[in-house]
Amino acid sequence: MTESFSTLRVNADRMHDSFIHQALIGATGDGGVSRVTFSDAHLAARNWFRAETESAGLEFHTDGAGNHSAILSNDGRDKTLLIGSHLDSVPNGGRFDGALGVVAALEVLKTVKENRITPGVRLEAIDFTDEEGSFIGLLGSSALTDRLDPDALKKPRGGRDGLVEGLARAGLSEAGFFTAVRPKDSLAGYLELHIEQGKRLERTGTNIGIVSAIVGIRSRRVSFIGRADHAGSTLMTDRADASLGASAFTLAARELVMRDFSNCVVNVGKMDFAPGAFNIVPARVDLALEFRSPDEGEFDRLEVALAACAKEQAARFGLELQTQRFENHVPNLMSAEIQKAFADSCDDLGLTHSSLISGAIHDGQSFDGVCPMGMIFVPSVDGASHAPREFTKWDDCVNGANVLLQTVLKLAA
Repeated sequence: MTESFSTLRVNADRMHDSFIHQALIGATGDGGVSRVTFSDAHLAARNWFRAETESAGLEFHTDGAGNHSAILSNDGRDKTLLIGSHLDSVPNGGRFDGALGVVAALEVLKTVKENRITPGVRLEAIDFTDEEGSFIGLLGSSALTDRLDPDALKKPRGGRDGLVEGLARAGLSEAGFFTAVRPKDSLAGYLELHIEQGKRLERTGTNIGIVSAIVGIRSRRVSFIGRADHAGSTLMTDRADASLGASAFTLAARELVMRDFSNCVVNVGKMDFAPGAFNIVPARVDLALEFRSPDEGEFDRLEVALAACAKEQAARFGLELQTQRFENHVPNLMSAEIQKAFADSCDDLGLTHSSLISGAIHDGQSFDGVCPMGMIFVPSVDGASHAPREFTKWDDCVNGANVLLQTVLKLAA
């Protein structure tokens, strides 16, 4: 591909029509969508993807992990440049998270095809399975890159029964996930367009964020265990109240991170009380704990500090402590070559850009060490995400798609 296509742009109106059509699938009526993995709405969105692919004259493919792909082949070229994101959402989520990246990837392939461009690699727009982790975070992309732990399928954080039922509804099998692996030498790279899910680009008036790294994420279940007693007749001084340890830890963890780990974040997203009644002192509280860091060494220090904090609060209130480990995602650096290609594309398009660290996880993490990877962000209005108020101006969406297109043309030359 020797000809210059620097003036080529995506069809913004066509892309907008595609985006609106997919956003109606699982629409919640308040501007958001709810497409939890393997739900009716999620499967309907994947049917939309297939129809959109085939109507554009692209080849459709699905693998054993349920990843859906639109393919623009190139005369037997064996290297594939993957471009994509995901169509699943969190419960009552937003229209843009993941879906924009899939719609933009499809539009890039349509634009290349209709302009009769012959890329030097096979182009593939992909919709990954369960990026959001309704059952297992980055499920489809980790299967494709041979990073899916078989034990994760046995103990998914979304529940084993729900996973088994979902796989049956989607026509998938557990064994099939391990047939989705792509050889490393078959992948030329992975690119993704995503909304920022934060306020940095909006605050600075910057068009494009070029991701330099994705933070690592670790999730744990921390259980404070006390003793159930009558809530009326047991003196306050005689209680082993599990809620006190859980609450104190939640507050102390926030102070710890803000004081000693300014590049990190911590979150307690759920508390389950048992027995869970007005008139019973809680015997047990289970916390859903998540913490993130862009640096692996700092990550380890943070985990040690959080564990010590939990132990201290348990001892303070006379409680036992248990911890169960779930997902571990290490911090990931983006390809320097792809970051430069993104920057050059922004410059060619007259768009401002800056380097950002992603505080959210994305499918790109699965490709670390497998092939070069890169991501760009477009601004999120008020930083909103994972909620119906999530919104990105359409001009910003088109800017991102054009940067994606120009970068694909550079890398596929």
